[in-house]
Amino acid sequence: MNPLLMDRLLRALAGVCLWTVILFLAAGRLNWKRAWVYIALYVSGLVIGEIVVSVKSPGILKERAQRHADTKTFDKVIIPLVVVTFFLFPLVAGLDAGRFGWSHVGWIAFFAALPLYFLGYLLIPWTMIVNPHLEKTVRIQADRGHQVVKSGPYAVVRHPMYAGVILQSLAVPLLLGSLWSYLPVATTICLFVVRTALEDRMLRNELPGYAEYAISTRYRLLPGIW
Repeated sequence: MNPLLMDRLLRALAGVCLWTVILFLAAGRLNWKRAWVYIALYVSGLVIGEIVVSVKSPGILKERAQRHADTKTFDKVIIPLVVVTFFLFPLVAGLDAGRFGWSHVGWIAFFAALPLYFLGYLLIPWTMIVNPHLEKTVRIQADRGHQVVKSGPYAVVRHPMYAGVILQSLAVPLLLGSLWSYLPVATTICLFVVRTALEDRMLRNELPGYAEYAISTRYRLLPGIW
């Protein structure tokens, strides 16, 4: 197996393990069927997505593993906050659906949320395959011949990967059965909306051709709305 792919998978699975520990510690029990179903769903999707991207666009994995000194200042602030909300989510969900049952969400909501979750899931690897400049942090990649990407999901919205993350974030509380976990999810979404707005403004000002692209592809995240 590709060493870079293996490294990415190990790092991602380590994060999933920490997330899972927080979830079940907060829940105070291990016999939580919906949690196990969701974790299996997430891990299988993560592994399949990484393998597909490694085959279709191996270069992007290398680029996303790099750190860059010229990352925009706003991104250096937003990314740590997103990490915090990412790990706050299992704490709230575990306390709610796993331990105290503050909200009651049936299995109908679980199955209703699956299409939203899968749509978000598909957008993420698709975006990584289409865009060779999809690094982990926001910057103008002058060293890599940064160009505007207009094909695939970029023909619909200007920031499809963020759209995918937001769609998944909206679905997960229903998959786990915790309405209270929408509190950290709402914070995560707000952070991505702010990141989208700041990145979009930067690209308009600093990336040749992006302002013209923004005219033809009008919406940043949600077609018909924004």
